[in-house]
Amino acid sequence: MAGALVLNATYEPLSVVSDRRAVVLVLHGKAVAVEHRDLVWVAERTRIRVPSVVRLVRYVKVPYRRNVPLTRRAVLGRDEHRCQYCAAPADSIDHVVPRSRGGSHTWDNVVACCRRCNVRKGNRLPAEAGLTLLKTPQAPLAHGWVYASTGYVVDPSWQPYLMAG
Repeated sequence: MAGALVLNATYEPLSVVSDRRAVVLVLHGKAVAVEHRDLVWVAERTRIRVPSVVRLVRYVKVPYRRNVPLTRRAVLGRDEHRCQYCAAPADSIDHVVPRSRGGSHTWDNVVACCRRCNVRKGNRLPAEAGLTLLKTPQAPLAHGWVYASTGYVVDPSWQPYLMAG
């Protein structure tokens, strides 16, 4: 799991950046490390622990509310890479109501799905294919944009900062 969560000076989550960018922010004094991962980078004259959460020193005004883009990576992240029909590891996405039957490409109609269930369902509704959803799909809540940024289950050290917002 690579990357670091960037917090505003007020501890509001802002973005996810690469490990390298997080280290550079800390080295240039633009951010302070709040949480570290178990990784140390060694240079000729220094050693630095790689941060998993950094907080900006100065407040950054965010002028808009973020919409979470509907991507394959984001859907797999939201559903924790588990098929929403059988709980097996998911490697594709499925439209609950097929697009050819009037279904939309929206958060509440798209789920993570394993290939076996996707082929079994085909161009039918889940009930017609003998499948049931494990949970009802919905748009990610407050910090759902993290799924779009990482595509994976988030680093456990990020949870307190994502829950606070």
